[in-house]
Amino acid sequence: MNPIITELTAGQVKKDVASFKVGDGVRVHTKVREGDKERVQIFAGVVIARKGHGIHETFTVRRISYGEGVERVFPVNSPNIEKVEVDRESEPGKARLYYLRDRSGKAAMAVKEKRYEEAAKA
Repeated sequence: MNPIITELTAGQVKKDVASFKVGDGVRVHTKVREGDKERVQIFAGVVIARKGHGIHETFTVRRISYGEGVERVFPVNSPNIEKVEVDRESEPGKARLYYLRDRSGKAAMAVKEKRYEEAAKA
């Protein structure tokens, strides 16, 4: 990226972003404004993609809601994202999990879980 643009956007990039990767189950806490009130809404699902870098980085979260697949794209550095919690970690076989779109039921959220026994031995 152009060094001038990187320098200009450096102040807007968040420093305390949670470390999560594609395939992880996350809960994204977003600020929602309704009139003069503000509340926090949680969107929970599986991260199926991460794109971009720097100020333009985004991630896509997918969940099944009432039998329909729902996806939302969140900018990593948005001031409307309060925090991102990692529910469960996984070991994805691919960089993008778009194949989950073709699945239904429990299989739509099935991603290979990280084995903690193997991680403890290493």
